[in-house]
Amino acid sequence: MHHNTDVPAPTVAPVEIDDSHLIRPVLHHVTFKTTRLQEMIDWYRQVVGVEPNFQFEGGAWTSNDAANHRLAFVTMPGLKDDDEKVARTGMHHTAFEYGSLDELLGSYLRLRAQGIEPTGCLDHGLTVSFYYVDPDGNSVELQADSYGDWAQSTEFMRSDERFAADPIGKPVDPEDLVRARRSGLSSQEVHERAYRGDYPPKGPFDLRLPQ
Repeated sequence: MHHNTDVPAPTVAPVEIDDSHLIRPVLHHVTFKTTRLQEMIDWYRQVVGVEPNFQFEGGAWTSNDAANHRLAFVTMPGLKDDDEKVARTGMHHTAFEYGSLDELLGSYLRLRAQGIEPTGCLDHGLTVSFYYVDPDGNSVELQADSYGDWAQSTEFMRSDERFAADPIGKPVDPEDLVRARRSGLSSQEVHERAYRGDYPPKGPFDLRLPQ
């Protein structure tokens, strides 16, 4: 069979790649090195609802939304725990945001019933935040925006004198927040009272920072 070799190849238009401005990518996932693969998967499943989209003996890619993965875990020979983790430089915590204070408090109660309790809770002004520790000793923040609106909480951070004077915020007792909300106080009123210092912690308070 005769093939026509004179047919011109299809033309391909050149593509211009724009490198003229800063593109702000969205944070997609965090990857943990671990010696406790299944324990870590199970803990994050229990706490924030991730499920593996792929898992094998060397790791797992998990997600709690439509993304292909949000938390990844890898394990390999040679990894060892760091007994001085708290005093080392590096990441202090990962954070997960709920849509409301009620969701945060409901998750606190659910986890407390399963024996998972925060090591410390704060009203930062812009967020109400509960801090937990995963099986590898990494800190995990569960938070709710104090205003339910990132624009408002960003403006608070930028311009409120209270935040400038105290960027960390007020330690709070989570049980007091639950009682205050159940009594009928609005989420905003609970936040304002917490930020005023009305609900100080009654038990241990440890944000896992070197002393």
